[in-house]
Amino acid sequence: MNALQVAIKLGSRAEKKSSRTSRLRTLAICSVVLAASAFAKTSKNSTLVFHPSSFAVSQPVSELPDDFDLIQPYEMPEPHANPNRVAHPWTAEDPVLQKQPLGPLAATKGIDFDGIGATGFSPSDANMAIGPNHIVETVNIQFAIYDKTGAVVKNPTNIKNLFTPLGGLCNASLGDPVVLYDRAADRWLISMIGGGSTSAECVAVSKTSDPTGAYFLYSYSFGNNLNDYPKLGIWATATNSAYLASYDILQNGVTFIGSDLCGFDRAKMLAGNATAAQLCQMTPKSEFSYLPSDMDGPIPPAEGTPGLFIQPQGGTKLYLRKLTLDFASGTATLSGAKVIPVAAYTEAPHGAYVPQSGTTQLLDGLGDLTMYRFAVRHFADHDRAVLNHSVLNGTQVAVRWYELYDPAGVVTLNQQGTFAPDSTHRWMGSAAEDQAGNIAVGYSASSSDIHPAIRFAGRVPSDPLGSLESEISMIEGAGSQSTGVSRWGDYSALQVDPVDDCTFWYVAQYEQATGTSNWHTRIGSFTFDTCPGTPDFDLTASPTSLTIAVGKSGNSTITVIPFAGFTDSVTLDASGLPDGVTATFNPNPATTTSTLTLTAASTATLGTATITITGTSGALSHQVSLQLAVVNAPIVTLTPSSLTWGKVLVGLTKGPKTVTVSNSGSQPLNFSDIAISGDFALATVTKSCATGKPVAPGKTCQLKVTFTPTQTGSRTGAVTLTDDAPDTPQSIPLQGTGK
Repeated sequence: MNALQVAIKLGSRAEKKSSRTSRLRTLAICSVVLAASAFAKTSKNSTLVFHPSSFAVSQPVSELPDDFDLIQPYEMPEPHANPNRVAHPWTAEDPVLQKQPLGPLAATKGIDFDGIGATGFSPSDANMAIGPNHIVETVNIQFAIYDKTGAVVKNPTNIKNLFTPLGGLCNASLGDPVVLYDRAADRWLISMIGGGSTSAECVAVSKTSDPTGAYFLYSYSFGNNLNDYPKLGIWATATNSAYLASYDILQNGVTFIGSDLCGFDRAKMLAGNATAAQLCQMTPKSEFSYLPSDMDGPIPPAEGTPGLFIQPQGGTKLYLRKLTLDFASGTATLSGAKVIPVAAYTEAPHGAYVPQSGTTQLLDGLGDLTMYRFAVRHFADHDRAVLNHSVLNGTQVAVRWYELYDPAGVVTLNQQGTFAPDSTHRWMGSAAEDQAGNIAVGYSASSSDIHPAIRFAGRVPSDPLGSLESEISMIEGAGSQSTGVSRWGDYSALQVDPVDDCTFWYVAQYEQATGTSNWHTRIGSFTFDTCPGTPDFDLTASPTSLTIAVGKSGNSTITVIPFAGFTDSVTLDASGLPDGVTATFNPNPATTTSTLTLTAASTATLGTATITITGTSGALSHQVSLQLAVVNAPIVTLTPSSLTWGKVLVGLTKGPKTVTVSNSGSQPLNFSDIAISGDFALATVTKSCATGKPVAPGKTCQLKVTFTPTQTGSRTGAVTLTDDAPDTPQSIPLQGTGK
């Protein structure tokens, strides 16, 4: 959306309503454009750190008021167009065009039912997430909850009702909501743009697995820059856990200055920590409207895998960027744009272009925006990702889709295709992949001969690359959108059910009758006949790297991930062990998790090695790797080895005395703790090497020990030094008397 247009149009609507409250709200929204630029986000190549401007806990969703009220018809302004867009006057055939489907789609249609109806706003911005038992749908200003039979669990309510306890910007929704189900945590996330005198991203994370319960609420201010067209994804790695987000940043709500690629501190948000930060990096303004990676399936990305962001670029390529997040230090590192060459394409028009039956009103193509989602899934041998956008085949709008292999590594384009089997326009797509490698694409379809419809197509792994099988209709619209309203769809989402990892669920917009701002949404499911396929399993290791000193041990958790109903036990084995290193698994065989213990003898070979863990169950066998470093432990000497004070009066300080810590080993000595034991309650120890740097091999560090007795009588105790390298603690005995 464009904030200036929002202000003008909302102002016009408010005047029509002739309400003092509406006019005041209009003035507040108009100030998005007029506010001072104290919060301008123009930094390049530096981390932008945002802490919550407010935090609260919501009422349980089950207690929020139902909201069926319709407001006057209102068309939201279009998302800001790509300022770098090159309008190619091509009418040529798309180079990867699929003119005919392969044959009947090998999928079975499930249930479908109506979701939230028109709120008065257009477009619907229909979006959806699937959990074990619930479906949560969001549209431009409302959300509702259903079970998987389509029964209503919570009637529609205004999204801003959820954010009421935050106050401020999140009490005035500017729309563009996204809802996610966090499978790894069994929690829900709902976000929207908040507006008033400035703009913000409003994020709600459920306190429990129940989407009808209470949510932790966060507001992140973007100042007088509009965080336009936000998209979010889940990236739940062990060391880079984040809720990823992307925004097109409009300075003063008008001028595009670049895209913010961001990550929220997922761990803190799940814990309800009010300090949860958002870390961002801004792209050059030549790069527009990225999509963040959103993980599918039970296996998270490998430990330390950075967040991924992708966009079409220049008609011949995709740009892929990686965002490495360190919430402890408050830094985000953005990689350069990885260029992925693709078949040449012409972006579908941004604006009214797609025809409908029975009206001259055209629908918005939004061809310069990547369509939601950038879905990434882990398979036994590699990761795969799918995405789509709208292109022109001559003058016809069609869906261009891609499958990438190893997107976080040495990324390759496995296949691509443009689906246009007849003269119907297809656009506003969403793509996903199930556990068996079946790819599906849902989309809107329309032409001068038909009303807008909701359809889907797909492929199985044995199909020729770049091809889809025949489409199936979820619902054919009975009317068209008319009377000067072109906006359509925008946030449609194809999701995979986390319970069976096979069932696709899709949500999009359609019309039951020709009219203005009277849209309906439809939620439906389908499953490929080849899913779940043959029972199988995969392995993961956490952590994937260990450093062990000679004479010590280290552990890694090996997890068996079942697919397609696999329930058998898996026998584990480790190979590639250095001389002097042994491996044990507990339990072995395993059905869920097993603890791998690696032990290095005092004579173990020093250096690094790759340990291969193999899991075998009948004819099935899979592997996961772990990096092992065997090192010498630090050798610690304390001089003197004991400290003695003479008589000390109660309440007087005696000391300090100095102890020199020497490291004659080959590894750094890192103090993780300095503790006082015994009954010297006020004995203190400070390090003279206050820089916090470890004691390097062959170096020393001084400890100053100060003794202040609290009562008369003899004292005993010790200063204990615990090193975070795996050596034994070293102690300094303390002696003292007082009276």
